[in-house]
Amino acid sequence: MDPRHKLYKQLDNLTVDPTNKMSARTDTEAAQTAANSGITPDAIKQKLQAGLGATHVEIEDMSGGCGQMFEAIIVSPQFAKKTTLARHRLVNGVLKEEIAAIHAWTPKCHTLEEWEKKKPA
Repeated sequence: MDPRHKLYKQLDNLTVDPTNKMSARTDTEAAQTAANSGITPDAIKQKLQAGLGATHVEIEDMSGGCGQMFEAIIVSPQFAKKTTLARHRLVNGVLKEEIAAIHAWTPKCHTLEEWEKKKPA
């Protein structure tokens, strides 16, 4: 028997669970998903400020409000004399549970001096 035939038979038997909501279709659904997951930009910001002594934290939800993809700018004195990898490891250690529950996380880590040079006017 042709292996493709077996694959097509398997694909024919696949079903989709209509109750499984993997992504939000509306802003209301996105807000409910974020509320249910407990991962919000404010919660992440508070945890970073407490865990890293961050002096400046900007969190942007890139997923349209469903709380699954975040970008962050984090300024902390703990980043001094650390490589980018070491900085990311510090951040990821603080946000271990949150990162495990979301789809994408992009931190941009700066020292106070670096941020003064880069920050928007």
